[in-house]
Amino acid sequence: MIFTPSRRHEDASRRGWQYRLHLDAPLLLTLFGACTYGLIILYSAGGGMRILEPQLIRLAIAFTGMFLLAQVPPRLLQRLTPWAFVVGVLLLLAVLLFGEISGGAQRWLNLYVVRFQPSELMKLAVPMMVAWYLADSRLPPHRWQLLAAALLIAVPMLMIAKQPDLGTALLIASSGFFVVFLAGLQWRLLAFFSILVTAAMPVLWHFMHDYQRQRVITLLNPESDPLGSGYHIIQSKIAIGSGGLFGKGWLNGTQSQLDFLPERSTDFIFAVLGEEFGFLGILLLFTFYAIIVVRGMMIAIQAQDTYTRLLAGSLSMTFCVYFIVNTGMVSGLLPVVGLPLPMVSYGGTSIVTLMAGFGILMSIQTHRKLLAT
Repeated sequence: MIFTPSRRHEDASRRGWQYRLHLDAPLLLTLFGACTYGLIILYSAGGGMRILEPQLIRLAIAFTGMFLLAQVPPRLLQRLTPWAFVVGVLLLLAVLLFGEISGGAQRWLNLYVVRFQPSELMKLAVPMMVAWYLADSRLPPHRWQLLAAALLIAVPMLMIAKQPDLGTALLIASSGFFVVFLAGLQWRLLAFFSILVTAAMPVLWHFMHDYQRQRVITLLNPESDPLGSGYHIIQSKIAIGSGGLFGKGWLNGTQSQLDFLPERSTDFIFAVLGEEFGFLGILLLFTFYAIIVVRGMMIAIQAQDTYTRLLAGSLSMTFCVYFIVNTGMVSGLLPVVGLPLPMVSYGGTSIVTLMAGFGILMSIQTHRKLLAT
């Protein structure tokens, strides 16, 4: 039974400011805590306010985007999803045809007013599109629906891998897969796909770039080239291991402060955290991450339709993959794929995309219909 308008207004008032502003208080406070902690780490890793000031501006933009997206009702997001996906694919095609090349990768579009990576848009557009496609279908999906969903994931993933940007391609594949998994993917099909992917590894190796192959070799034996390809991982593991339980103290890390650790303010900032704050500092960051993931999954469980449920679950689980891949590669457990540590690493595009995803989660939570108990 649906509440009458007056009862609905009274209930919304009782639930407080966060519902009037379409913000989820537990998620918002945890995000503020994680970003504040990240700024403390970045201050040490980047050499003070020189790097902190632009990051504060980027965070302000990201939180503003999160707030604005939280105001958009999920039904409107659902209607706009196919258009966002098509525009994203066309932008990826434009990158392949005449995108800017920087650092050996062709990932950017320069519109003269702004320079951006269309692949960041697909981190949201792909799970939204797969959820949109499966929302009105009978679940669990049958084989033809799975094939169509696989195509929706594979097209942008392969276009991004071509740039090349293996880390973003991995995230996009994960986000689409989680939608299909939450839709009720059968375990036997999951096992079949796992065997298929394993069998395709030799073929994948053949199409990998030389530097990507070197990253896999470095993962298996970084000491084979300690002053070349293995240098990052060796110095990173030294930094993390030397931190011990309590760390060396803020601004007292030798690996980072004496410039032994490369990329210490971006991809390898987790090593700075481990050296200066130790295991307890890492545990604090993981606590922030765990609360964010759990809250996101709670929002998914409470969602009232298939589209929002699948989308919220995928966004939450993809965030989990985000920080697991970064911490795994910095610790020498996974190949280096160039993913920043969420809400900690220096950079603007990724944090804006992340906060946009959290804005969608807040929209799903605060736009729920009020049902009588």
